[in-house]
Amino acid sequence: MIAQVQKVSVAETEQVIPFVELQQDSTEQTSLNREFIKHLLIGSPKAVKSTIHNLQVLGYAEVRAWSPLLPTANPGEVMSILSRSILVQ
Repeated sequence: MIAQVQKVSVAETEQVIPFVELQQDSTEQTSLNREFIKHLLIGSPKAVKSTIHNLQVLGYAEVRAWSPLLPTANPGEVMSILSRSILVQ
């Protein structure tokens, strides 16, 4: 089965990605916990690079935050990892 990707506006992604960090005052930040999360992209080099760039356009993660493309055991397939800290309640 092939999944279709739908283009969405930045306003729509704020609803889709509720854990994107927003600016908060220091008293509110101290009452919340930070946890690490890892994102793993696996696919063709073109698909992985495209996804990384799209996530930057959405304001989620800069391109330089991702690991270099690493080959997987499958021919023509690579992976890239992003580790980041997020605020959780």
